[in-house]
Amino acid sequence: METIAKEYLQLKNKLNMLGLLQMEANLDQLLESVTTKEMTLVAALNHALDAELDIREIKKRNHLIQLAGFPFEKTFEEFDFSFQPVLDRDKVLSLKDLSFVDRHENILFIGSPGVGKTHLSIALGLECIKNEKSTYFIHCSELIEQLPKAAKDNKLEGKLRFLNRYAVLIIDEVGFIPFSPEAANYLFQLISRRYEKKSLIITTNKPISQWGEMFGDPALANALLDRLLHHSKVIKIPGRSYRTKDLVSELEERRRES
Repeated sequence: METIAKEYLQLKNKLNMLGLLQMEANLDQLLESVTTKEMTLVAALNHALDAELDIREIKKRNHLIQLAGFPFEKTFEEFDFSFQPVLDRDKVLSLKDLSFVDRHENILFIGSPGVGKTHLSIALGLECIKNEKSTYFIHCSELIEQLPKAAKDNKLEGKLRFLNRYAVLIIDEVGFIPFSPEAANYLFQLISRRYEKKSLIITTNKPISQWGEMFGDPALANALLDRLLHHSKVIKIPGRSYRTKDLVSELEERRRES
């Protein structure tokens, strides 16, 4: 008995040293299932290793989600398509097959603030990570601050390489903050590097017709849009703001009561 106990402790220690923590935690259950002949030794080991791999996959996915820089996590299942009935649900959900990433296409979500552009971009980003496609999320306001600063510090090339290494780059809220000529030029460089090589997901409150005004340079805007739209899917969301729906309902109710 003493020998068995010693070997049992050695086995637990070795599982711990190898990082097989799920197997270590379930060792008693594993041994019992073999002892009672509920499972063969081979079946029990396969079951234990499957559980270990599942845990590692979850940890890996969570780590990639953390590295992606999402401000929050939102899925397609959480999106209220009934609130945006004009939005083509099938067209949006078809993006989940991620064929646009394989074809190096871009996705543009265009609509007023609050209609769900960021929600959908993050949901799509999470699908990319689940399918092991490297993804990074950044607000446009951060991007147009970081790129000129990197240029000033002689680190622009490194910053552009960092942003270009991801299979999918999400740039959120393009158009909320005006571009300086310098920032517009650096964004053009970034999009040019990714053209026909990597995918972009962009959310914007500005219709494409206003991008020349947004960048302050129609020629640059046209060159940028030429690369951005050449291989792209444009999804317009013309609905009302989801964030203010409760406030609007309350105001309407008060109006009816008065």
